[in-house]
Amino acid sequence: MSHLRINGADLYAEVAGDGEPVLLLHGGFCSLESLRAQSDALVADHRVYAFERPGHGRSADIDEAYGYPRMVADTLAYLDAAGLGSAHVVGYSDGAIIGLLLALDHPERVRSLVAISANLDPSAFEDSDLTLSALPKPEPQRPDVERMHYDRLSPDGAAHADLVLEKLFALWTSEPHIAPADLARITAPVLVMAGDRDTIRPDHSLRIAAAIPGAQLAIVPGTTHNLIAERPELISTMIREFLDHARERLSNQTK
Repeated sequence: MSHLRINGADLYAEVAGDGEPVLLLHGGFCSLESLRAQSDALVADHRVYAFERPGHGRSADIDEAYGYPRMVADTLAYLDAAGLGSAHVVGYSDGAIIGLLLALDHPERVRSLVAISANLDPSAFEDSDLTLSALPKPEPQRPDVERMHYDRLSPDGAAHADLVLEKLFALWTSEPHIAPADLARITAPVLVMAGDRDTIRPDHSLRIAAAIPGAQLAIVPGTTHNLIAERPELISTMIREFLDHARERLSNQTK
């Protein structure tokens, strides 16, 4: 556990386990704690790498607005800093979008991709008028876990969360803009996953999977955009099984 200097920012990073490298990419307004169950399931036989983007978790915020090009650049710089030519990528929400962009524009860095609750453009959201007021409110008996993690971990202090959310909503209502036809260029094995009650419409997830040659699709029943926390064991099992098949496929291609 340490901080790495990435594109002018000190970003918190973790490495654990032994085996083939897996890079975890967290979602917007999330920390690595949101993917802790998946990380714990993978470290037994994988080398798991992860970092927190600016304004998330233990990484301080940056002054500029958020954008996916900067997020991709930070991810590439992290892979270089970690000495990784390529890795299996598991991305959730914003992290899944970053994973798709990596697989499209930097295919040599992505051995396989698990894209959980990704979207190609802002039209994918169930509520097309996405605003701060549209954020799902936690039920009284279910605290806002990500806000609790932010308050506990952020070096910027709990009050800074409102600014991070404003910048994230500006991002989510304007980006990304990935043409479905472009996804046909992806050559890595891909698993597209989402909840059947996800903020991302199921037909949008189907559209992503259908556009990627050979991609698999998993719609997890009874789950929302928070599926990685709602069904952590099932999600982790599907990821592990997919990685096993991806390694076998890649091995056969090199014979």
